[in-house]
Amino acid sequence: MVRLYAAILGYCFGLIQTAFIYGKLHGIDIRKQGSGNAGTTNALRTLGLKAGVIVMLGDLLKVIIAVLVMRLTIGKLAPELDYLLRAYTGFGCILGHNYPFYMGFKGGKGVACTSGYIMSFSRVMTVIGLILFFGTVALTHYVSLASLLVGALLMIGTVVLGQIGRLGLSGFTLAEMYILTAIILGEMIFRHRSNIARLIAGTERKTYIFHKNEGGISK
Repeated sequence: MVRLYAAILGYCFGLIQTAFIYGKLHGIDIRKQGSGNAGTTNALRTLGLKAGVIVMLGDLLKVIIAVLVMRLTIGKLAPELDYLLRAYTGFGCILGHNYPFYMGFKGGKGVACTSGYIMSFSRVMTVIGLILFFGTVALTHYVSLASLLVGALLMIGTVVLGQIGRLGLSGFTLAEMYILTAIILGEMIFRHRSNIARLIAGTERKTYIFHKNEGGISK
């Protein structure tokens, strides 16, 4: 049951739609602007750098806080499952962010939420992830590619940490951890399926952090 509680807790935190809230405070519905995605990249493209940073921080923090709350409450019931429960909480946050019931299940793509989960999971992976993400964006200007690489990092890093015994899990629970992480990666790939098709076709839209992006509106 602790797994279910952790996932539900995460989902509730994931429902805090930073991009949607920020947009409403500025008189727009982010879902009707740009790509229609309620996430960091669309906020950056349509509302500018300040909006992008605020939305990213909000989506990062809601996962980090959710994991902290879980560890201080539910986690005390099964301390031996700490890392597994972090994963369930992160997964719940991603689902709440991507599929908020009060927005017709139309949310974001879970990239910042996945990054927030990584930050609450491993400091080493956090550093590598930051370098990988921003390095890829700086070189290619493809946020989708950078996001997918971070998702792959999460999968690889989890397996490595699990195999060397850093997660404190073994047997079925370790396999469960790998499966859940693979589902998180699969969800990211699914939400980016159109981006992947455009990357392959060479038509994916580029994003410039410090320059005006096409299709933006007044800040």
